[in-house]
Amino acid sequence: MKINMYVLYGGSSVEHEVSIISARAVLNALDKDYYNVYPVFITKEGQWCQFGQLNENIEDEKELELSTDKTITESLGDFIKSIDINKKNIVFPVLHGKYGEDGTIQGLLEMINIPYIGNEVLSSSLCMDKVLTSDVLASHNIPQAKYATIKKHQWDKDLEGSLDNILNDVSLPVFVKPANAGSSVGVTRSATLTELIDSINLAFTYDIKLLIQEEVLGKEVETCIIGNNSPKASLSGELEMDDPFYDYEAKYIKKAAIPVIPANLDDDTSKRVREVAIKTYGVLDCKGIARVDIFVTKENKILVNEINTMPGFTSISMAPMLWKETDNSSFKELIDRLIDYAFERYDEKTSISKIKVTN
Repeated sequence: MKINMYVLYGGSSVEHEVSIISARAVLNALDKDYYNVYPVFITKEGQWCQFGQLNENIEDEKELELSTDKTITESLGDFIKSIDINKKNIVFPVLHGKYGEDGTIQGLLEMINIPYIGNEVLSSSLCMDKVLTSDVLASHNIPQAKYATIKKHQWDKDLEGSLDNILNDVSLPVFVKPANAGSSVGVTRSATLTELIDSINLAFTYDIKLLIQEEVLGKEVETCIIGNNSPKASLSGELEMDDPFYDYEAKYIKKAAIPVIPANLDDDTSKRVREVAIKTYGVLDCKGIARVDIFVTKENKILVNEINTMPGFTSISMAPMLWKETDNSSFKELIDRLIDYAFERYDEKTSISKIKVTN
């Protein structure tokens, strides 16, 4: 019996367009002889739209967007009702950022008891929040850059006192980051007090809580971790780029980066990076897949920067490319592995529920 695969994409985050690009790659890679593939588009306004079963490849991302002549506009409730509980189902939430990586969609899928690819509610929510991620890593003695945090109500009440507290914890230059935003949205570098104030004010337009991270001189390398109880680390890669800061424009508009896999690290440093990446994955209770970004200083000191629980997912995205170079996994094979991990995790949790019912 074929498995029903529902691919969710779009959404109301600032990474809406990136999600559509990732979804096209996933939809085209899925074996239509083995899966009944159902694209489910979520508009920026939160409307759920089903296209029906997909039998052919998508040639253009625009085919996956809302169009009144070829889509049926439905509510979330209609989508849930459309799922045939008598068949084997799975969801691939190819959603980046808010309402995709923050545990909200994962909570919904848990409530309707359907297997899904990627991280669960707690790990998704935890990793989405840069402040909580940093606090948890600090409690487990995982090395990272010095950081400070600030909430909007504190800033609005006492700007000067807030600045004093921040500068007691970190030294300029720093990077100011909204706690809950992806793809470097709202992130800026500040080298002076005036720039710091401006950066904080800008970041507060995206979130009410900020992470302020001391600048690290060195390179950033990325490692993709996959698996559940016995996770595996890919080779690490790095990006060569002209832009001094890899912000949203550099990533998706200029595409101003060239991937280098494996990263230019000596063998010992490469090994330590992968070990720290796996430890970070475990401490944050990740499942399925995540990409761990780590700074390596000129002295080969390793500092965790952040973790992404649903990295970009096209054949030329870093996560699939890392596994291609690690064990020659094709894009399709990587997706199949993630599907296996999702069912493995679901079966493990279901078996516990059955034990409770029996007892």
